[in-house]
Amino acid sequence: MMGPANSRQQPLSNSSPDQPKLMSGGNYIKEGTDSSKSTCLIFSPKEQDEIGALTRYLLLFAKYDINLLHIESRSSLRQADGYEFFVECAPGGDLGSAIKELQRQCGYFSIISRNYRDNLGTVPWFPRRIRDLDKFANQILSYGAELDADHPGFTDPTYRARRKYFADIAYHYKYGQPIPRVEYTEEETRTWGAVFDKLTELYPRYACREHNHVFPLLIENCGYRRDNVPQLEDISNFLKDCTGFTLRPVAGLLSSRDFLAGLAFRVFHSTQYIRHSSRPLYTPEPDVCHEVLGHVPLFADPAFAQFSQVIGLASLGAPDEYIEKLATCFWFTVEFGLCRQNGELKAYGAGLLSSFGELEYSLSGKPELRPFEPATTALQKYPITEYQPVYFVAEDFEDAKEKMIKFAETIPRNFGVRYDPYTQSISIIDSKYQIEELVTNVNREVQILMDALKKLKN
Repeated sequence: MMGPANSRQQPLSNSSPDQPKLMSGGNYIKEGTDSSKSTCLIFSPKEQDEIGALTRYLLLFAKYDINLLHIESRSSLRQADGYEFFVECAPGGDLGSAIKELQRQCGYFSIISRNYRDNLGTVPWFPRRIRDLDKFANQILSYGAELDADHPGFTDPTYRARRKYFADIAYHYKYGQPIPRVEYTEEETRTWGAVFDKLTELYPRYACREHNHVFPLLIENCGYRRDNVPQLEDISNFLKDCTGFTLRPVAGLLSSRDFLAGLAFRVFHSTQYIRHSSRPLYTPEPDVCHEVLGHVPLFADPAFAQFSQVIGLASLGAPDEYIEKLATCFWFTVEFGLCRQNGELKAYGAGLLSSFGELEYSLSGKPELRPFEPATTALQKYPITEYQPVYFVAEDFEDAKEKMIKFAETIPRNFGVRYDPYTQSISIIDSKYQIEELVTNVNREVQILMDALKKLKN
């Protein structure tokens, strides 16, 4: 769950479009300082058949008092029949001096640092394997078990205890585990039912066709009913069968960088708690109603899932200023996006599809509409405590995806990234050899398609 690039939150209301107040918000991006300070190094010997190379490098780390959290030797993706080392360095020691020696001794060297700094030529740390998401899943920036003083549940000890219960589930969750099932209380279920009834009245008229196509399938397969809050585990399994997307419980807001990194692996960080019952049509932060009613249906659509992953992949290793731009594009698409279908405007953003007030307002003809162009959309400022004065319209998800791919090409990175769905890992592409291997694999796939086409013609 993420939020806008600034630090405030965005709630929900059924206020009149003429007097917009607070609205249902989405995965609001909120930037903060990460507590993790580890630095990852990838390097390979100049002589690939050098004996005892790893021992020599380990002695170098010991020389500069650097503790290693992880050591891995693997086949090189950059040189045929070569190998390389991947190490994760703990904070402390004289890392700068060690890096200078390694750079002199190694044939290939790259730094990926969680604590991003330009001075060593590093790039921001990002997960390389899906289980690496465990490293930042609990580095939330706000909410979780704690509540701000103006939160509807701030003075309710029972609600605060429930929020801690949900936060503990997220804190203890690790990749590969089933998401714990929750027995929602009668009060929580009534709150869900009030939101469910109000929104499902509007979906046939205002929601995009992809959302309306998937919603009955969620009713059939995941227990979407007014008297039942669906379980994240059931939804995650359904999404995985549809597009490979999965859900991961989170206790509160993640930074933009961390949340977007999850999308690169087709992982959506989702809350599991529900808003306070005193104001069922208002929430100061994303809750399970927003996640499973607003976001989930579109993640079951292949084109939208790919579009979302493109944003995630573009974020990996991107400079901070581009993270803010990508987060803004996310805001005006995945959260508050409109599209044209059969000559009509429809909503596909989760912030709209989980807020009946803004859903109606966004399609009322009152706000300004602009075509979605990532380079200009990324610069648009936006309010987070009132309805949006500007919405961006995509022709369709494929068009939006192609535009995001072109925008990603402008991000200053000296490498490319590729997601391997078989191993659920990210490859850094920064050598001619890797590109040749990828081209060979693509040619094999094209040959399979050509053979199939020939058989269809016969």
